Amino acid sequence: MKANHIKAARWRDIWQLIAPFWRSEEKWRAWGLLAVIIILSLAIVYLSVLFNQWNRVFYDALQTKNFAVFKSQLLKFTWLALLFILLSIYKIYLTQGLQMHWRRWMTRQYMEKWLAHHVYYHTKQQQTVDNPDQRIAEDLNALTSGTLSLTLCLLSSVVTFVTFISILWSVSGPLSFMLSGHAINIPGYMVWFAILYAGVGSLIIWKVGRPLVSLGFMQEKFEANFRFGLIRIRENNDAIALYQGEPREAKQLDDRFESIRDNWWSIMRVGRRLNIASNFYGQFAIIFLILVAAPRYFSGAIQLGTLMQINSAFGQIQGSLSWFIDAFTQLANWKACINRLAGFNAAVERHQSRNTPIERAHDPLQALSLRALTLHVPDVPPPLCAGNRFHRPR
Repeated sequence: MKANHIKAARWRDIWQLIAPFWRSEEKWRAWGLLAVIIILSLAIVYLSVLFNQWNRVFYDALQTKNFAVFKSQLLKFTWLALLFILLSIYKIYLTQGLQMHWRRWMTRQYMEKWLAHHVYYHTKQQQTVDNPDQRIAEDLNALTSGTLSLTLCLLSSVVTFVTFISILWSVSGPLSFMLSGHAINIPGYMVWFAILYAGVGSLIIWKVGRPLVSLGFMQEKFEANFRFGLIRIRENNDAIALYQGEPREAKQLDDRFESIRDNWWSIMRVGRRLNIASNFYGQFAIIFLILVAAPRYFSGAIQLGTLMQINSAFGQIQGSLSWFIDAFTQLANWKACINRLAGFNAAVERHQSRNTPIERAHDPLQALSLRALTLHVPDVPPPLCAGNRFHRPR
């Protein structure tokens, strides 16, 4: 029960960060842009289906040496490729525009909440939020860009899988073999191999790369602490120079950078294992397809064009099922960003609900009075206002 509560709380934090923009005064523009982007994504998937069909016709023409079909398929490929490029460019362009609209809105909201009710002061005094500048400037950018990128890629992967699974099922045909005297028949066997291959690969990648979430969180924190130390020296340079505090500041900066270095080496070690697993997964997928498709091709059940169509469809399904593998590093960074913003948002709302006023301490210098004061100004020989009484203005 406790584990379920923690999981629900995390999803609730994510929803509280993402949902407000889509219900704000910007919602019509946001939903309109998102709808156009989704339509472009679906059109790109449809073009992938046309490319898949083109593979079969084109390579069959090569096998049969049909020059007329060969020429017509080259022309078809040309306009398909141009259309694919055009749709891809505008999908990226509109996605970047939507991301900036979202980031601008969230930045304004967070700046207003941070500055209202002296929240910036209380969070600094009580040390409830570290590096708020980084969370507003960098994490909001990472949240908006990462959320759009991951969501749209996931949507495209789901649509691609649903679209190509029927194609792969129909063109791959059954796999029949004898096992211990029994005839085994597996219909649409390429589909099952693709699902099994991607499932095993995703599980391995998740096991290997899971530590990247916490390591990424700490890396951003250490980087921000180091940057804050450099800024603090610049802002307090007079005091540091007056009291000769350079050795102490250098020691603090060196300690902070050592934290960056140690955490970076941990990220490198996990990243090395993750790259080994993901590269092996990607490279073996090429020979894996040949291995599972070879029996039907060499038996004469399928032609070269059908084999290439299977290759294309298998690649699309395997790619869509590999969304988690391909996006794992981005998911880890996005999750670390969510954790930082959720903590920042909770701290800000907690201080806003308290609305604690700032207590101004009594200044003893307000009662200061001076008698028989002689004030000398450089390059002015005679004394000014000698013998007069001065009161510090309130």
